Amino acid sequence: MRKILIIGAGQSGLQLALGLQSKGYEVTLMSNRTADEIRSGRVMSTQCMFHTALQHERDLGVNFWESQAPRIEGLGVSVAAPDASRAVDWVGKLDGYAQSVDQRVKMAGWMETFAQRGGQLVIHGAAVSDLDFFASRYDLTLVSAGKGELVSMFGRDASRSPYDAPQRALSVAYVHGMGPRPEHPEFDAVRCNLVPGVGELFVMPTLTNTGRADILFWEGVPGGPLDAFQGIKDPNEHLAMTLELLKRFLPWEYARSTEVELTDANGTLAGRYAPTVRHPIGRLPSGGLVLGVADVVVANDPITGQGSNSASKCAAAYLASIVERGDQPFDAEWMQATFDRYWQTAQHVTKWTNAMLAPPPEHVLNIIGAAGQLQPVADRFANGFNNPADFENFFYDPDKANAYLGSFTGQPVG
Repeated sequence: MRKILIIGAGQSGLQLALGLQSKGYEVTLMSNRTADEIRSGRVMSTQCMFHTALQHERDLGVNFWESQAPRIEGLGVSVAAPDASRAVDWVGKLDGYAQSVDQRVKMAGWMETFAQRGGQLVIHGAAVSDLDFFASRYDLTLVSAGKGELVSMFGRDASRSPYDAPQRALSVAYVHGMGPRPEHPEFDAVRCNLVPGVGELFVMPTLTNTGRADILFWEGVPGGPLDAFQGIKDPNEHLAMTLELLKRFLPWEYARSTEVELTDANGTLAGRYAPTVRHPIGRLPSGGLVLGVADVVVANDPITGQGSNSASKCAAAYLASIVERGDQPFDAEWMQATFDRYWQTAQHVTKWTNAMLAPPPEHVLNIIGAAGQLQPVADRFANGFNNPADFENFFYDPDKANAYLGSFTGQPVG
């Protein structure tokens, strides 16, 4: 039985641990927190998982919250005009529903399941020196802890990382008490509100420790009016600032938010990071090799909502590569090939995310505008969140975009 060590108990680390466990591998999972500490701690992220990622969880039989979490059937886009009116508003329907489960709920539950199924769970904040000690005792060591000292083992891939500084200031509040959405009260959707030159607000239904909730997630251009959360420590002040900015820039979302309250005292988060692709193989001081997983090696800005989806897809790709390897060594060549397999998916996420961080060119504005009149365009854009590879066909190149829009009217666009 091959022995595998996984450092980090997030979406990718836990999904991979549970998958390997189901295939008969002897898995040790190292986490810096217990399940109870995760469950009662601060929110870790936003997350909205689309059909393909959810199916990976179903395939492993770990979709424990599917019947409880809201079914997200659409993805809507609004654009604010300079006077804070709504210049654009539409919603695309998803082919397969999406869902969001607070990672405090999911990771704690998965960690307990892993232990109950006989997995070796070690509660310890690993440093490089620890890995040097442990790695020689395992056939393969995987690093899925996307923050802290361990990430420094994986060098930045400058050719795939166009940004060297954060492109958005991030702010999250989990709330109860959002009013019904008047545009489509009959179904739930993630709503993306664009404030040109200022930033974006995402509103997504979720399941948290206290039941159904909504996530208010601001992405602010650094130095702009949404970059206002850095010094705020008090969660109620954080919520007050969130609402003040809603009232100023997105009054239609503020109108639904006048009665909201935080889900809990740990329901806020703020921060920023530079989108970065790293080389996938880390070398330990002793010369041993470790393989980076998910956002250790591909960390995109959350503007396209792909973090948990990418983590799930990475775990699924790595699981297949490990199983296919059989008894052969997990050497550097195999590690690079395993990452390259994941990059086939991840490259499309990175390209799309980096494009969305930049001011939109005219042909992209045309697509967003046309989606308000042409439901198939809205639906295709929405389903790109599940399959970002499709954006290659109509989104980046002006000629492809104009030809696509022209196919509906019979007239060339542009």
